[in-house]
Amino acid sequence: MQLPSFLHGTYRSVQQKVKREGLRCAEQYRKEGAFPSPRQLLEVPLGEVVVVQGVVDIQHERPVWRLYMVSEVLRDVWEALDWEDSSSVRDAYEASFLETAWGALFFTLARMGAVSAERTARRLEAVLRFWDPLECARYLFKKPGAAQTLEELMVDSCGWAMDAWSPELEGPVRARLESAAKRMERATREDCLEAILRQMPRALAAGHDLKHRQVLADPAFQRERLTMLDTPSFERVSGACTSELLEKLYDWDHELGLQ
Repeated sequence: MQLPSFLHGTYRSVQQKVKREGLRCAEQYRKEGAFPSPRQLLEVPLGEVVVVQGVVDIQHERPVWRLYMVSEVLRDVWEALDWEDSSSVRDAYEASFLETAWGALFFTLARMGAVSAERTARRLEAVLRFWDPLECARYLFKKPGAAQTLEELMVDSCGWAMDAWSPELEGPVRARLESAAKRMERATREDCLEAILRQMPRALAAGHDLKHRQVLADPAFQRERLTMLDTPSFERVSGACTSELLEKLYDWDHELGLQ
């Protein structure tokens, strides 16, 4: 697997390099409406650790691969463009680099923008295309010092997608993700609704301070509220991502408190 050279080094050096990369990307995007390819790609040695979440990056003086810092490239692009049409800029950046191993993994883990069924399918399919090279590295995601295989990483980060979209399938993670991605890709609104309802108990379990839990736990209430959502609002939760559903539960909980 190859990663852009600006993602490797100490925390400070990567910060400096991604700043320069962000400014370079912004300049070309402003001129041409497209992003340049990274100037240099480096091969990640077999078994090397790639940090994919900033929260576990606690050894700042250690030269490592810091994939999560792609988000800083985007932030610097947005700043250089005065935050103009930031959603379109983000989508254009994703479209430019989703067909790379590093871009596929970053955007799948970062879950930027609405986590719709269509967008999630596209991201998972990209990761699956690069599965073999991505398997060559190990990843720091939730716990400092606890490097994970690609399979372990995808279970921790995308287990919700497998639970919601291929609950009956057992076996290798790769096969379950393939099944989930295919179902998401061709899902109707009703398919999405059923996947959301399957995932709602997990979202409820994560909402420790919900005040109207009994009402919120009623599938009939959930279905009614989901059916009432306009297209953009439904699109946002259509992937059945637990965190997006939890946010929606808190919205409903607040509305119930006003009645």
